[in-house]
Amino acid sequence: MKHAALNYRHLHYFWVVAQEGSVTRAAERLGVAVQTISAQLALLDQALGKTLLAPQGRRLVPTEAGRLALGYADQIFLLGEQMADALAQGEADRSLSLVVGLADALPKLIAYRLLEPALRLPERVRLVCHEGGFDALLADLALHKLDVVLTDRPAGTHASLRVYNHPLGDYGIGLFGTAALAARYGPNFPASLDGAPLLLPIRSNALRGRIDQWLAANRIRPDIVGEFADSALLKTFGRSGLGLFPAPLVLETEIAAQFDAVKVGELPAVAEQYFAISNERRIRHPAVEAIRTALGSTQIAR
Repeated sequence: MKHAALNYRHLHYFWVVAQEGSVTRAAERLGVAVQTISAQLALLDQALGKTLLAPQGRRLVPTEAGRLALGYADQIFLLGEQMADALAQGEADRSLSLVVGLADALPKLIAYRLLEPALRLPERVRLVCHEGGFDALLADLALHKLDVVLTDRPAGTHASLRVYNHPLGDYGIGLFGTAALAARYGPNFPASLDGAPLLLPIRSNALRGRIDQWLAANRIRPDIVGEFADSALLKTFGRSGLGLFPAPLVLETEIAAQFDAVKVGELPAVAEQYFAISNERRIRHPAVEAIRTALGSTQIAR
């Protein structure tokens, strides 16, 4: 079925309304009449054969079709901004764009450490980060919406996706907790963990499997009081004193500063692995190559 050519002005109005949640606020931001935006949204729905926005309370929110369209609109208008910036700059001042997908399970502090080598390049790097589920990020990578995906597990073989794994090394893991928990469970570690309250990643997380194996091998049966998909949320609950939580040992200083937690003990032979996943076996993007070469040849476990 052949569709009419897309009117990008209509799409831009939809994009702004979706961000603002209101035609009135979008009209104020764009400096046009409310009636103009409403009419052009209607024309966009008509052209696409889908309703993209629907009322929810006092707000307008994207429908299922609208969320799909919004994802493409984000990419279209980001590219437009990058094009305008590139044309406005001299050749010597032109920035390098790096669009990164960060898997939900990747700790935010680790994400910064992995990206840091790209930010030290001689040329200015414009960094755009998207966070999401592993499968969704791989799909976006395959569609060339992303330059690289940073994650805690490699991509498996998949007939419809040609992507390549680039190992970025291993990080040793320890258990952290509030000073009170550390005083209680630090002595006689790791035997003291039997019955201790633990906060762990959910079972689909790669690190969780390694921790479970280590606990079983040492015949330790802790009290698992919480399981989390988001590593930052896990650490936030850990800061409250609900339980001990795992984290990379290399982040000990940052964890003390941000979560007021101290190291209780190290988990021997338990490490978290990180990968850069790209569309290329031989990486050509300078910023992605900087990440791979800075970290990929080094084991950074403690």
